[in-house]
Amino acid sequence: MSALAAAALLVGAPFATTFAPCVACHALEPGRNSPAGPTLHRIVGRPVAAERGFNYSPALQQFATRNPRWTRELLDRFIADPEGLVPGTEMGFVGMHDPARRRALISWLAAPRGRD
Repeated sequence: MSALAAAALLVGAPFATTFAPCVACHALEPGRNSPAGPTLHRIVGRPVAAERGFNYSPALQQFATRNPRWTRELLDRFIADPEGLVPGTEMGFVGMHDPARRRALISWLAAPRGRD
């Protein structure tokens, strides 16, 4: 089952459409990185550019020296405009411009899950 389908079952279609831009490159399961993006499992509070098994861009690695952890606020800024916050990032996403969608996505990502 795809991450998008699982998200739709867990929280309904509104979240699934919010997560839709992410699902091509990111998984929600722990340790499940793709060549295009690291897992988003427990992203809130996790160290920036530190997921094992993922090859981060030099731009994101440099960004991590100044921003050690993904806070809600930092994720909000990054999701809004990845290239604007981290010039040279390899994340191929133009940004999510609706603040309400970003807040919903970040809140969902921050919520504990079962045996998380």
